[in-house]
Amino acid sequence: MSFKDIYSGWQADPEAFWMNAAEAIDWVSPPSKALWDDDAPMYEWFKDAQVNTCYNAVDRHVEAGNGDRVAIIYDSPVTDRKSKTTYAELQTQVAALAGGLAAKGIVSGDRVIIYMPMIPEALVAMLACVRIGAIHSVVFGGFAANELAVRIDDATPKAIIAGSCGIEPGRIVEYKPLLDGAIKLASHKPKFTVIFQRTECEAQLGDIDIEWRTLQSDTAPAPCVPVSGDHPAYILYTSGTTGAPKGVVRPTAGHLVALNWTMKNIYNVDPGDVFWAASDVGWVVGHSYICYGPLIHGNTTVVFEGKPVGTPDATTFWRVIAEHDVRSFFTAPTAFRAIKREDSQGESIKNYDMSRLRALYLAGERADPDTIEWAQKVMGVPVYDHWWQTETGYTIAGNPAGIESMPVKIGSPTVAMPGYDVQILDGDGHQMQPGKLGAIAVKLPLPPGTLPTLWNAPERYMKSYLTTFPGYYETGDAGMIDADGYLYIMARTDDVINVAGHRLSTGGIEEVLAAHPDVAECAVIGVGDALKGQLPLGLLCLNKSCIRSHADIVSDVIKMVREKIGPVAAFKLACVVDRLPKTRSGKILRGTMVSIADNKPFKAPATIDDPAVLDEVRAALQAMGYAK
Repeated sequence: MSFKDIYSGWQADPEAFWMNAAEAIDWVSPPSKALWDDDAPMYEWFKDAQVNTCYNAVDRHVEAGNGDRVAIIYDSPVTDRKSKTTYAELQTQVAALAGGLAAKGIVSGDRVIIYMPMIPEALVAMLACVRIGAIHSVVFGGFAANELAVRIDDATPKAIIAGSCGIEPGRIVEYKPLLDGAIKLASHKPKFTVIFQRTECEAQLGDIDIEWRTLQSDTAPAPCVPVSGDHPAYILYTSGTTGAPKGVVRPTAGHLVALNWTMKNIYNVDPGDVFWAASDVGWVVGHSYICYGPLIHGNTTVVFEGKPVGTPDATTFWRVIAEHDVRSFFTAPTAFRAIKREDSQGESIKNYDMSRLRALYLAGERADPDTIEWAQKVMGVPVYDHWWQTETGYTIAGNPAGIESMPVKIGSPTVAMPGYDVQILDGDGHQMQPGKLGAIAVKLPLPPGTLPTLWNAPERYMKSYLTTFPGYYETGDAGMIDADGYLYIMARTDDVINVAGHRLSTGGIEEVLAAHPDVAECAVIGVGDALKGQLPLGLLCLNKSCIRSHADIVSDVIKMVREKIGPVAAFKLACVVDRLPKTRSGKILRGTMVSIADNKPFKAPATIDDPAVLDEVRAALQAMGYAK
């Protein structure tokens, strides 16, 4: 069956489509129907089902005779450690930790914050929580104390599970002082914390701290506790570049159904195949595609503790793919830009056997055509951009390679997936013609597994997502749909700039800049101009091998934009910087750079990877007459 047929089948009868997908899940009590719309626009899926996430991710595979199958491959170039955990071993570990939590009074509905590095125990902690119906909230390991405190006060956890430290290239990040600082700052106090001691740095334990193994001693393994279909599996705070964090709620049943469907239909893996998402458990990709998606589907997942470059060099990704027989690989475009910057010709990949790899998947930020073309050339496999959000938990638009590999149009994440009716709207909510730039919105209801609300903030949920365009979910992204139905994500809505009355996509200009052979990475922002309202300004990071002058490259890119987009872009401003400010998940902080350029007050996002980059950008902008 073609993808067009499958998508049309979903359009004709969405509930039948999802009830069919739900048959792949092991229910304690199956749902009587798919969609509950009595409280629209607050929709819910599979609400009356009884089910357990951990059972579907772990226990059922053991019971089916696949206990010896590897569930988790741990590869840590920063500690030089590797390990493999089978499904049977994972079941034992998870049940033991869940038993320890239960013995300390954690029951279904209680919140538990998880503050862990990229080690298998992070997944064990997540699975132990959902095993007993506790709602986990994973916070990126090493997050600043005040930001962790904000999340403690919002989620009000009964317990916090933390590692003693994280390992970064060249340094150890002690978690315990940050955790102690957060608890001191927070109004809400957890009853206890569980500390996993790493040999690289053991933490001093205080009055409420319990060592990981001690918690599990003399306790019975916990069974899987059934929960209702609408029970939150987890709360995940957005890594957004602006505003206070929003607690995205992930409902249990829809989450199971949707993620399981994506593993074969989008990522084209079968049970037993190795799937690797190079992300962190603190982000939505880590939740969906390091932990839950692969394990629910019976895949082997890779937990990687390292960086695309520097651990030890730009060959790390190739080594992991070759060594562990990875079939599908998922990462952010920024990782490949980093590799390309170090090895612009991709020569190093020739030393590794990549023959088992079927495809590369990119998401997390806009994938510029130059990065995609480079990856295609170097890796020799299809490169699929796909687009989704923390809020949705999985693909809105992608290439359904497990159903039908559709032609790749570079610059497009391809087409909307079943469950998503994606439309381009003008400011008044009217649908726009193909090829026209506008706000990207999704017609309600959103499919299973997407956010039904925000944690303890239904009004904010309505205001943030459902108010601007009644009957639609507002994505916050701008783009267009072409005559073939292919979607193009051009920018965040806030990044569309108005130059003398002409709406321009910063993403469109970035495509041109990135095509320059010496440009490894770039960002375009709109800076204030008395005459034209806004002007585009480009910030360029160059390949390490570049020997040409900065002035020549700036001159080149100005000429390229004039040729490719035209004088309407009014593109005359560009400078070279060593690096761009990003969140830890790889998103470029364009809005923050705009504030710096225009001398507006701003607060650096808590998710920023290195705040020192902002001073570097400020200096570059000052040299151009901005940020005075």
